[in-house]
Amino acid sequence: MSTLLRLATAGSVDDGKSTLVGRLLHDTKSILADQMDAVERVSRERGLTGADLALLTDGLRAEREQGITIDVAYRYFATPRRSFILADCPGHVQYTRNTVTGSSTADVIVLLVDIRHGVLEQTRRHLAVASLLRVPHVVVAVNKIDLVDYDEATFRAVETDIRHVANGLGVTDVTVIPVSALVGDNIADRSSLTPWYGGAALLEVLEELPSGDDPRTQPLRFPVQYVIRPQSGALDERHREYRGYAGRIAAGVVRPGDEIVVLPSGKHTRVAGIDLADKELDEAYAPQSVTLRLTDEIDIARGDLISAAGDRPTPTRDLDALVCWLAERPLVEGARVLVKNGARTVQAVVRTIDAALDLDTLVGQPAERLELNDIGRVRLHLAADLPTEPYARARHTGAFLLVDPQQAGTLAAGMVVSTDPDGNGDTDWVI
Repeated sequence: MSTLLRLATAGSVDDGKSTLVGRLLHDTKSILADQMDAVERVSRERGLTGADLALLTDGLRAEREQGITIDVAYRYFATPRRSFILADCPGHVQYTRNTVTGSSTADVIVLLVDIRHGVLEQTRRHLAVASLLRVPHVVVAVNKIDLVDYDEATFRAVETDIRHVANGLGVTDVTVIPVSALVGDNIADRSSLTPWYGGAALLEVLEELPSGDDPRTQPLRFPVQYVIRPQSGALDERHREYRGYAGRIAAGVVRPGDEIVVLPSGKHTRVAGIDLADKELDEAYAPQSVTLRLTDEIDIARGDLISAAGDRPTPTRDLDALVCWLAERPLVEGARVLVKNGARTVQAVVRTIDAALDLDTLVGQPAERLELNDIGRVRLHLAADLPTEPYARARHTGAFLLVDPQQAGTLAAGMVVSTDPDGNGDTDWVI
């Protein structure tokens, strides 16, 4: 049975991300004939002897003119064994926010490294993003192996550096592959020019990776996005008294009869039914979008969290968190922000900035402010209870955004480290 895998590309500028994506689309026969004709025509006009597959992914005019990727572009392709959704992320440091966005829902990050340059600051930054976001798998494609005459020693030296940095950041599931996106070595098929490499080709690895976590092993988390109560507006008289709570299941499984708790109020009740469009379900699981009906009429609003009664987060007003700062203006202590967690938004103040990650030493350094693209550890005090939990335990409900309260722009992507920052006594930098 075909399964879906979400992947994101990352890497420095000119490491070959667009060419790799174009190669994957080409080798999986996911390109229309007229698209390929256009790429070959433009390649000839530029004096190239072969098709420049990077042209397949440079969708914006500004991207084509500058020869770099600016925005996150989503591509779709499939093999007989699996379907893929690929987030093609930019490499420039000023577009790190786009990399965070593209990686936030990924099952795997495919990180490009130019074998001639080895590990760069952007490589460290993207591995740090993979670590912070707890992306389950990292595949490092050491690209342009053809430009070093397929030399094993050169590849092994780069591989050693990559694994050293990854281990330092706590990224344990790392696969390193020598590839040439331009020629196609070790992309869809194993190359005869790298006989010293005993691993699988990139596409083989992507087809074998497990996707996501089994929702049956996780406690229910259901952020309420909308309360459906048509009353006098119901078109059908039978729906006049209907009351349902719509949203997307973030984690776990729910069935009629299950005992649940509504947070932050803490009120208990049971699930009376599960509706999906015009039918009732006996069971629903992440990431389905459904409407829940409950046995008791209790006060529930958009932003509340419906949780398994036996395994629930404790609402808190204090957060110890890691953030990737994405705004031009720096973050300073005392700043007032909005914390958006699921469908709930609360006011907050930045109590302290405890550290900023030094990407060279991979340890936290004392900091008074966070600049654009800095990764730092902060403590937030909230104006209202927030039913969240550590990101390491719950990837979906432990993530949040910091939002500008005046201009509504996104300031940072955040991950909850602890909901009891004053109680655990942990002041060390831990990624």
